[in-house]
Parts: sequence; C-alpha cells; structure tokens
Amino acid sequence: MKQVMKGVRVLEVAQFVFVPAAGAVLAEWGADVIKVEHPVRGDTQRGMLTIAGAKLDPVVNPMLEHPNRGKRSIGIDVATEEGQALIYELAKTADVFLTNYLPSARQKLKIDVEHIRAANPDIIYARGTGYGDKGPMRDRGSFDATAFWIHSGLGDALTPQEFDVPLTMGVGGLGDSISGMFLAGGIAAALYNRAQTGETSEVDVSLLNSAMWSTGQVLAPYLHTGKQMRVSAPKPGGAMVNPFLGHFLTSDRRVISLFIMVPGPYIADTFAHLGVPEAAEDPRFADALSLMANSEAASAIITQAIAARPFAHWTEHLKTMRGQWAAVQTLLELGDDEQAIANDSFIEVDPIDGSAPMRIVRSPVQFDHEAFATPRAPQLSEHTETVLLELGLEWPEIERLKQSGAIA
Repeated sequence: MKQVMKGVRVLEVAQFVFVPAAGAVLAEWGADVIKVEHPVRGDTQRGMLTIAGAKLDPVVNPMLEHPNRGKRSIGIDVATEEGQALIYELAKTADVFLTNYLPSARQKLKIDVEHIRAANPDIIYARGTGYGDKGPMRDRGSFDATAFWIHSGLGDALTPQEFDVPLTMGVGGLGDSISGMFLAGGIAAALYNRAQTGETSEVDVSLLNSAMWSTGQVLAPYLHTGKQMRVSAPKPGGAMVNPFLGHFLTSDRRVISLFIMVPGPYIADTFAHLGVPEAAEDPRFADALSLMANSEAASAIITQAIAARPFAHWTEHLKTMRGQWAAVQTLLELGDDEQAIANDSFIEVDPIDGSAPMRIVRSPVQFDHEAFATPRAPQLSEHTETVLLELGLEWPEIERLKQSGAIA
C-alpha cells in the first residue's frame, strides 16, 4: 500500500469534523497524526451520540471514525502551562500544526502561529475556520450549517423559490468533509513547497470559501450579469427546454434521472432504450432543436415509457444506453452499490471492543489504484503514554503530569 505522506508528522489540536477530517485524510495517506484532546472531555464530538434518531455507542461510534481514523490520541490540558510546554515539545517533532481554534482561543492557550513557530520555525501552520482568518468575522464561531450552507448563499440557491425559508442542510458534515479535503490538499502543497524551497507556510481554508469555490461555476456569471437563477420545486417529467433532462417515476414509484445535456446525438438511442423507437422517426423529435421545441410532447412519451416498468428493470436495461442517466439511490443503498465497491470506496475498521467491523468511507483520492488501509479512530487519550515516551519523558514524569491533571 502506497503511503505518500509516510514520514510526515501532524500535530492536531482541533475538534468536531472539518479540521479533524483534514487530519484523517493525511493519516490515510500515511502521516503520523497526533490528536490532542482534553484529558477529561476529549473532542466535543465524542459527546454526540445520536444521528437520525438512532443512538450510538460511545465506545463504538461511527461518527468519530470518519474524521479521526488512523490517528493517535493524547490527552493534554492545553490550558495549563505544563500542557502548553508539552505541545511545544511535540511541535518540535512535527511537520504540520493543524487547528480550528478561534483566534481568541489560540491566543489564550498560547498555540497561535507565533507560539508554535517559536518552538519550531519550520513547521507548517494550518488553520481551518468558518469565515477565514482575516476580516471582521474571523473570530466568529461556526459550523458548516452556518458558514458553508447559509452565509455562502448555497442554501438559498438550492432552495425552491416557492419556499419561505431555506432548506436545512440535510447531510451533516457535508461542508466539513469537503473543506477538510481542501485543507489536506493545501497542506500537501505546502509540504511540497517546503521541500523544494526550504520555506514554510501558513495554510488557511474556510468553510465560507469552500462553499464559494463549490458554487464558482455559477457564482461568477451571476456576479457578472447581476442575475441569479432560483430552482423550483422538483416535479416528475422532463425540463421545459429539454425533455432529456428530468426525473421520471417508475412503475414502483422509484426515480430514474436523465441528464442528457446535448440531446442531438442521443435521440434515437435514448428512445430505443426507453422502448419507443418510433418516437425518433417523429418529425417533432428529429433533431435537437425540434426536440426542444416540442419538449412537452416528448416528455409525456418518456414519462409514460418509464412509468410502464419497475426500477430494477431500468437500472439494468439502461446500462447500455449512450446518454447520461442515474438511478436515484438512498445513502443506505450506496452500501451495496457495485460501482462504489469496485472503486474501494469503503473500508472496514475493527472496533476496540472486538465487535463487528464498521464500514466507513475512504477519502476520494487514490494513488496507483491502491486502496488505503486505515486503523480505527483512537479512544480518548489512548496513546498518551506511547507518544510521551517517544518524546523522551520518563515514567515518573508522566505519572507526575497525570497527577497534576496536565495529561490523561
């Protein structure tokens, strides 16, 4: 298994999903990621034990696996002088310092860039924030539901114009996971630059800018023209201007989505696969312009054709269709998706209690078609003694620090 980050050490002082997700990607790529947690409370996310109405086991918690797989956990109270001294000693051995603490907290805890660089001038200092490390909102706390979804305009853009309020971000951690991947990429670039030039860097990624990049394909023309399109509530059938774009109900009330943006070359093949080859001979649908001019009539034919057979038929039958389409799946169905499985999208991790393995999602980058193997997320403070022994501390000193509450 290729480990492109082998030999890199990351010191992570962060909580929740966004920045820890960046650390998880780096760990999956082979880096040694040391996660610093409060000796008693740990990462605040350890206390989140429900999702979608289901209760989770605090020992075997899949919510912790996604942003923390492959790391080592050390319990340090960073609010104490002895804890801060340990952070500085760890920073001396690290290539990257990774944090999502707000500027005021970084200053209070003495882990801002000037404090960490005093211990290690060559370290890459990476920050993940809600709104960026500049400007009047730099010290405002946030989650992806606020900075990524609402403030960025993304929630508004994806809400049907008939609604009075924006849609709630229905997938928890969506912006966090995306932004974490961006931050991992920025860190990788900074490491490459340091190797080439000897110069270190500060790396910043915000939830706000991640969302803006994600919408950049339409945001730029909106700003240029001063006009913004708002979506309408989805309805079955083809689009007004192109009947080969739309969601179509099957006989068992599942959905097949067609997204053939350039319909001309696909007219005959599409109608043939839908079981209405004669429609391609209709002058109303002879070419792309005619098809679009008669979109309503074509949409009715497609709607009736797809409604005549069940979902399972179409998911198999349309595999040979040249035009672009997708079967509308649930997140649960992705667990059995043959394409996801073929591309090593899942990994199994073994819980510490010996119970059945948990499946989690691998990070999306592959090198040489090789799938990464990643250990489970650590238990709180699981590696405190190991890391401190590696740092050169003796057992009596470790015991004294435990007694003082500086470590766990």
